[in-house]
Amino acid sequence: MLYKSRSKPEELLVLEYLDKRMALPETEKSYYLNLKKGFEGGIMFDSLTGKLETDLLVLNDLLLRHNKTTFQIDTLIISSNKIFFYEIKNYEGDHIYEADKLYKFPKTEITNPLNQLRRSETLLKQLIFSLGINLPVEGIIVFINPEFTLYQAPLNCPFLLPTQLKSYLQKLESSTTSKLTNKHQALAEKLVSLHLLNIKENKYSNLPSYEFDQVRKGISCEICKSFSVSVTGHNIKCTKCGYVELASSAILRNINEFMTLFRNEKLTTNVIYDWCQVIPSKRRIRKVLIDNFKIVGCNQWTYYL
Repeated sequence: MLYKSRSKPEELLVLEYLDKRMALPETEKSYYLNLKKGFEGGIMFDSLTGKLETDLLVLNDLLLRHNKTTFQIDTLIISSNKIFFYEIKNYEGDHIYEADKLYKFPKTEITNPLNQLRRSETLLKQLIFSLGINLPVEGIIVFINPEFTLYQAPLNCPFLLPTQLKSYLQKLESSTTSKLTNKHQALAEKLVSLHLLNIKENKYSNLPSYEFDQVRKGISCEICKSFSVSVTGHNIKCTKCGYVELASSAILRNINEFMTLFRNEKLTTNVIYDWCQVIPSKRRIRKVLIDNFKIVGCNQWTYYL
């Protein structure tokens, strides 16, 4: 059973919005693409674990902390007698494992995911024990991309290759015979509460600095992300791909982008009018704000929450 779904991290959202509105520095661009690829890999694994029908609790995307150390769990599954957690890697192409090192052909060394797995396993075991739970913990690295190949994969490493995923999950289901108890439910609830606490306290350090005047204004197409859009009546049409969207929906979507990028800025009609660019009427923008947000103040001091 899915207990906690996976949502796009706010850090990824910010970088996604910035990428289309400004030229990201090379380091941040690379970080954004890796973050995006990792999230897509998680979604691919979710499509498989979502089909599990036995008595299991599936928790996706947990940010946890123990002994002042933060660690990420891509997917965690609680069974009656064991806790499984998965480090998901969306690598593609030919790779080789040699002398405890992982290389992408022809000979580019990449970070060995085993190091991250062992660190997370140690911290997760300690955290679970501190919560009064006495269940074994097993960590597995999932290579989710079907275009990934690993040569010389050691048999004693907890690697799950793309061709092994289906049979592994079938085996996991068939081996789950005992029912979950309130103890397992309480553990899942506690892990989610810890995740929410850490998300609230987590400060992103990989975001570039940016100001309102530095980013591109306008409404982008929801499908192709082009800023080549025109307003016709109650609709906005992309002149590049032809996609048509209700203007009110496009304005609200653009407002949400603004609020994600500029969390400390006041939401006003004038600011969103400037932000949208292509909307000719402030009245239309004001209506979207009134319909979706709470009005604070009056006249020229009005803003929205």
